[in-house]
Amino acid sequence: MSARSKARRRALDVLFEADQKGRDARAEDLLALLAEREQVTVAQGPFPAYAGQIVRGVAEHRCRIDELLSTYSQGWSLERMPVVDRCILRLGTWELLYNDEVPDAVAVDEAVELAAELSTDESPGFVNGLLGRLLELKPTLLA
Repeated sequence: MSARSKARRRALDVLFEADQKGRDARAEDLLALLAEREQVTVAQGPFPAYAGQIVRGVAEHRCRIDELLSTYSQGWSLERMPVVDRCILRLGTWELLYNDEVPDAVAVDEAVELAAELSTDESPGFVNGLLGRLLELKPTLLA
């Protein structure tokens, strides 16, 4: 597993924990949790810088990300999505729309891989379809 893939997984852990603890609604709460996790060295090793970049990016753009996910997820509100899928989609959307260092196909593929590893059998297709739609619309979404 690449260093960036590991960082995505650690960022997902923080996003998931924040959602479960109700600390994801306000950017300040999410960033406070991130700061706590960055200070703790666990068996997984030091907290990767890229994981922090992802969580900070999601916190900064959370309102817009959630608006896009709500708008383009056909038949699924954010509240109805499994928590892990919602967090993966936030991470993937941030990489897709706000991180020019990551190729679009990589952002989508990595999110789909996380969904395949950590969520339901239907989740990879759902994540792929929704991020694929955002990729199609990317030029207009960033205008």
